[in-house]
Amino acid sequence: LSWEEKEEKAVQDPQEFQLSDGTSRDLLVRASFLLAVRARSLHQPTSGLPLDSDLWARLLIFLPSIVYLSSFHSQVSSPPPSHSQFSASWGTQPGKEGREAAEDVASRSAGAVGGSEIPSKHAGRRQRVSTLRLFLAPVVPTDIPIGHNMQNLKLRNTATTRANSACLPMGDRVGVKYNSVNEGEERKGGHGIPKVSMVPLIFLIFYEVSGGPFGIEDSVKAAGPLLAIVGFLLFAFIWSIPESLITAEMGTMFPENGGYVVWVSSALGPFWGFQQGWAKWLSGVIDNALYPVLFLDYVKSSIPILGGGLPRTFAVLILTVALTYMNYRGLTIVGWVAVFLGVFSLLPFFVMGLIAIPRIEPSRWLEMDLGNVNWGLYLNTLFWNLNYWDSISTLAGEVDNPKRTLPRALSYALVLVLGAYLYPLITCTAAVPVVREYWSDGYFSDIAKILGGFWLHSWIQAAAALSNMGNFVTEMSSDSYQLLGMAERGMLPEFFAKRSRYGTPLIGILFSAFGVILLSWMSFQEIIAAENYLYCFGMILEFIAFIKLRVTHPNASRPYKIPLGTIGAVLMIIPPTILIVVVMTLASYKVMAVSILAMVVGFMLQPCLVYVDKKRWLRFSISTDLPDLSRSLETEDDTVPLVF
Repeated sequence: LSWEEKEEKAVQDPQEFQLSDGTSRDLLVRASFLLAVRARSLHQPTSGLPLDSDLWARLLIFLPSIVYLSSFHSQVSSPPPSHSQFSASWGTQPGKEGREAAEDVASRSAGAVGGSEIPSKHAGRRQRVSTLRLFLAPVVPTDIPIGHNMQNLKLRNTATTRANSACLPMGDRVGVKYNSVNEGEERKGGHGIPKVSMVPLIFLIFYEVSGGPFGIEDSVKAAGPLLAIVGFLLFAFIWSIPESLITAEMGTMFPENGGYVVWVSSALGPFWGFQQGWAKWLSGVIDNALYPVLFLDYVKSSIPILGGGLPRTFAVLILTVALTYMNYRGLTIVGWVAVFLGVFSLLPFFVMGLIAIPRIEPSRWLEMDLGNVNWGLYLNTLFWNLNYWDSISTLAGEVDNPKRTLPRALSYALVLVLGAYLYPLITCTAAVPVVREYWSDGYFSDIAKILGGFWLHSWIQAAAALSNMGNFVTEMSSDSYQLLGMAERGMLPEFFAKRSRYGTPLIGILFSAFGVILLSWMSFQEIIAAENYLYCFGMILEFIAFIKLRVTHPNASRPYKIPLGTIGAVLMIIPPTILIVVVMTLASYKVMAVSILAMVVGFMLQPCLVYVDKKRWLRFSISTDLPDLSRSLETEDDTVPLVF
């Protein structure tokens, strides 16, 4: 019989296939579809070609055992084990080893729930599962993890869900090996790529947020040295610390690619999750368009031809292509490049500060003229230099042991960022006479020439250029992995989840690079204001999601939890929320109109993608499951919740 004939026969006569427990026929059809698509994606992940007909027959014949097993799990009172406890690698060993591995997997997966043996009345079901694994092991070409925690499992374009179904989840678990607890390969990702460790992660966060004191000169130009210094200190407490704390809690609660998109989706639903992803991706791309501009501003004094016109345009294109290729080569490479660039970029400012100490006149710090303050430029400059702490969350799935590494890396990066801003700002504003009109992009290199001569001037310029490279590659990594995470959850077409041979999100990188080239014509101030406006919209959604999850799921697993109750958490986000309103109010009408138009596009784009999915014009991920928080219990020895 052909595969289609066997499927039809199974639907017409379920008794012949041992479907004797009252399970509905449409469940068999849906299970058949799910398993078929899963196996197809494993065998031919890019081309989607049909599998061998014999494999289809094997898959179909043993579907009732899967359905029968799912009914058993719903009867057991003990909670299901975690994915790492239940799942195992299987299906790759041929012959006797394959049979033994399959029987071992069947024994562990069907024979123990919460550490207890299955009652004797379920022995037949255990044997069926063992037979299923034994039968499929020599045929299935890739490891298939069988998962629990399926309360929200559903096939796309259906309204029916099946609680506690054993199934084959899609998404970022495709191709990943899951072993028994404490036996996983923690330092390798699902594609065999080493995960990001502590030191590279600190510098990735550093470049997501800062990259050094390049670009802070406008704060002195807008408000003078005193307000600039005080502003960076106050903004750290009003904005940076609350945002980094929220990122630490939510990032360890949802340690996966997609970051804040998953937070908002879990709390507010997929529509607002998409809006969050759209606004933050646009904000990130607009922000990334700034770094070629800053790079050329620093080198145009040495190479005047790059000050404008066609040579400047070609320089932007060459920079974008070269740095995009670095992202393509892998996140681990980007992380260690960020370490090198960070040390090289900060070292000349340390030297310049030492040279400036004998020339410091403290009275220069007190210069202030409240009647001559450009509040819009001042606030936007401070906000731009101290935000984006949440961007690292979109890479959480690539981090080694994120529940421990991420909070500590955020705290170390916070100290590094504040030191990188305040040290040169305090020393330089007191070492040279303050002429506010001179304090614009690249002025630190001029101060270096005054204090140390041409060698220090050249070093600062080289550091600025390389720092902007670091900002570019880390921001693009965050943006592209965000698109990958959205695609793995069905918010974007499946091709956005395609990875290169280096494990990087190829399509996301290309889309982000195209956006950078498209927006590189904007001026420095316009770029800052536009990305800040969209960023503020996304942060409002993050704050709402953070509070809602605290209220609705107070006992959900939080490996790191801010030591504040719900009321304390609400009080913590009030100052940054007020700041958001102020920043959005001070935006120019042009920036406001462009930003609102971009958000309206997002409101229309999400329903269009849903329609495209419904019509099957493009392929979307078959699983849009979000973390199941309803059954999570916070314990003293908490573990990271399993996320699909």
